[in-house]
Amino acid sequence: MIEPVDMRLGIDGLSARIQLSLGRSPCDGTAYAFRNRRGTRIKLLQWDGTGVWLSQRRLHRGSFVWPSAGERLFTLSQDQWQWLITGVDWQRLEARPMSHLQV
Repeated sequence: MIEPVDMRLGIDGLSARIQLSLGRSPCDGTAYAFRNRRGTRIKLLQWDGTGVWLSQRRLHRGSFVWPSAGERLFTLSQDQWQWLITGVDWQRLEARPMSHLQV
């Protein structure tokens, strides 16, 4: 989810956010990531077929680069996810199409 959440929420609270805000099931096989307001912590909620995993990561320096507001849900590739969790600006790692350049 794009908007920040209260990091005190656990599996039940985050599952309710998914259901109420997105109208989706937290057990649909999708991994859902949440961040705090400062952008220094993220939580990941994921169904593995038999139960729900809740993982948390905190950066000691800097903040996670998060998609901009305007959308409630954003999908990341595996590579983008790996860059995001290390604190790298994953949005700047892909080259823009050259069609906008003029010589």
